[in-house]
Amino acid sequence: MMRKLLVYADGASRGNPGPAGIGIIICDETGEVVKEYEEFIGIATNNVAEYRALLKALELARSFGAGELECFSDSELMVKQLNGAYAIKNPRLQELLLQVREKEKLFRTVSYLHVSREDVLIMKADQRANRAIGKKQRA
Repeated sequence: MMRKLLVYADGASRGNPGPAGIGIIICDETGEVVKEYEEFIGIATNNVAEYRALLKALELARSFGAGELECFSDSELMVKQLNGAYAIKNPRLQELLLQVREKEKLFRTVSYLHVSREDVLIMKADQRANRAIGKKQRA
């Protein structure tokens, strides 16, 4: 059982709304990657894709039995909404935020941090999200 996980979640949308994918990288406390994930999620906006990526990341993190999560995203909007700095006007995003709040209850602490697009692990999560879209578009 791991005490703490570092979660890098990214959502991508081509067209906004358009074909969308999510990519997730989960690391243990030492920074070692313990899980990588990608999924095509259908047609969605960028912001919905970011939330969907985070929701899936929280589900995946749960399976490791960690009590503490540090979640990293390059979506400043989502991080500020989750940290209460921005109000959410969009009903779809409000609904997704409530789902996140439910999943947070499975952990002792969950924190949300904004990182640059150039962050190595966010770039890796972004590649996975885009690969999921690409695979679907080629299929």
